[in-house]
Amino acid sequence: MLYDKLVAKEESLALVGLGYVGMPIAVAFAKKGLNVIGFDLNERKIEQYRSGVDPTMEVGDDAIRDTTVEFTADEAALQRARFIIVAVPTPVNIDHTPDLTPVIGASEIVGRNLTKGSIVVYESTVYPGCTEHVCIPILEKESGLKCGVDFKVGYSPERINPGDKVHRLENIHKIVSGIDEESLAEIKAVYDLVIEVGTHPVSNLRTAEAVKVVENSQRDINIAFMNELAMVFDRMDIDTNEVVDGMNTKWNALGFRPGLVGGHCIGVDPYYFTYEAEKLGYHSQIVLNGRIVNDGMGEFIADAAIKQMIHAGKKVRDAKVVILGLTFKENCPDTRNSKVEDILIRLKEFDVIPTVIDPWADADAAMHEYGVELKTMDEAKDADCIIVAVAHNEFKALSLDEIKGLFRESADEEKVLIDVKGLYPMKELKESGMRFWRL
Repeated sequence: MLYDKLVAKEESLALVGLGYVGMPIAVAFAKKGLNVIGFDLNERKIEQYRSGVDPTMEVGDDAIRDTTVEFTADEAALQRARFIIVAVPTPVNIDHTPDLTPVIGASEIVGRNLTKGSIVVYESTVYPGCTEHVCIPILEKESGLKCGVDFKVGYSPERINPGDKVHRLENIHKIVSGIDEESLAEIKAVYDLVIEVGTHPVSNLRTAEAVKVVENSQRDINIAFMNELAMVFDRMDIDTNEVVDGMNTKWNALGFRPGLVGGHCIGVDPYYFTYEAEKLGYHSQIVLNGRIVNDGMGEFIADAAIKQMIHAGKKVRDAKVVILGLTFKENCPDTRNSKVEDILIRLKEFDVIPTVIDPWADADAAMHEYGVELKTMDEAKDADCIIVAVAHNEFKALSLDEIKGLFRESADEEKVLIDVKGLYPMKELKESGMRFWRL
């Protein structure tokens, strides 16, 4: 078995794509004593890893310094690997259709360097049938080899939750699949080396692909329901968080809360599901409507800020609006598909150029992706309106008195605080004297 040769270090395992998903997997396999090759086209990222720096903050600098992973931007190194895991991002185009450019490019690279007897496992999120109909033909074309005869393919969707220090790679059940029973057995055995809670095999690639898009679509729909309630409760002058707190006293409440839904999974995966469904003649009745609701939350929050500033007697065009947070979620440096961007876009329609502060986000990524120049907390002073958009620990640690100290000198009722994440208790908000609004 290939598994035995990997464990005996007679063969190597490779990761293609060293982001939030690929890099932790590479490090985990290396910890188990395997020879691991970590490949990424981004030479800057490779140099960071070689220097002992973890830009994703997923495993930490110490783990990167201590790992035996061979980090490289040379695709020829993949020729030495027999078990290859592809973990590249799969975003959507502006029209919400799947952008398969990264996974196609990775398949071409792997195909060019594929050797007989290899197993290629895809972890990138794709629609059901993509691995078979898009990826395998590319591997065969580039390598001149035949799938099922000269090499095998599997699919094992990534389930890493960026920034989550509790639910980690090792303690999240992993879905595994292969093109036949032999490949499934090999793939399961290899992943069982690093997945402490065990793997869950399914019958075919399409089922494994479906598991991934459906589990995130389910979350998306549930959050969309809460977001829709929040918009209605805003008109009813009812506090959504108080409603949810009350609801959660029942044993079967799901506990979802309203918020911005971005990132590379929940904000993207539903579109992969509906894309393939529509190709088969089925038009989504629920999933796409959930996406419409969630995609509109940034504008809804920005409009709430504008209304509150007007009620406070502020001239919106000249107001200084400070946004705390840019990443798509708390305590994570990942800025991909952040819905804070929608707040920025809406405010700019009113000629408001916000001051954005995020101690977790990479300044270069913020400028490249959103044209935002990140500022420091020192530059948050003299604010007219503060929008707490992301619940980073640094922001959660700020008391309301400290928040109040960031505003310009004015009456408390002229200080506008938009608490998107519901960080502050309603009683304290009322006692602060500030004009506040929360989702």
